[in-house]
Amino acid sequence: MKRALLIVLLALALPMVAFASSNVDFTNSGGTLTGTNSGFTLTGSVLIAVNGLNGGGLITGSNLGSLSFSTGALATGSLQMGGTFAAGGTFSISGNGSNGVPNGVVFSGTFAGPVTWTLVTLPDGTHNYTLTGAVSGTMASGFATNGVTVQLTINTGKGFFNGSTSVSSGDTNIVVPEPGTLGLLGTGLVGIAGVLRRKLG
Repeated sequence: MKRALLIVLLALALPMVAFASSNVDFTNSGGTLTGTNSGFTLTGSVLIAVNGLNGGGLITGSNLGSLSFSTGALATGSLQMGGTFAAGGTFSISGNGSNGVPNGVVFSGTFAGPVTWTLVTLPDGTHNYTLTGAVSGTMASGFATNGVTVQLTINTGKGFFNGSTSVSSGDTNIVVPEPGTLGLLGTGLVGIAGVLRRKLG
């Protein structure tokens, strides 16, 4: 009876361990955001900080790589007043091999759900826009991941978005499963299978 109770407890505990994860945070700066009713595209934005990559700490630099994306088409609202864009498109983060950031694609994915384009009118009558969306894809290590990106554009003054603007900064937070916890899950399942085999055999 004790052994059966232990098996049940292991079976309940292991899935919680398997979902343990770490976050990798990417900060980008600059670049040009262009938009039409067909979607938004960000080009020329440089990576200036990475935190938590491969379990490491904060890495900073003036140019650690690049971040680019494209969204799906405009679904509701407008480019000037805010709205939503369809899921899809592409989302890519690449490193250039400097300061410990790998050389090549670090994350490759797509927007997993609608992308929100929000207009904020400030007290002085000028306008800020924020782009927010959930992304999913694959890290260079091969793990499937998901996260959220927030891209802030510069203030457009008293005018509205007119098809192109410079990005002041952006942040992308990716959730990465930890390899150690996945290994622990596998070991636990093998152990449970062995105990059950002995009991049934």
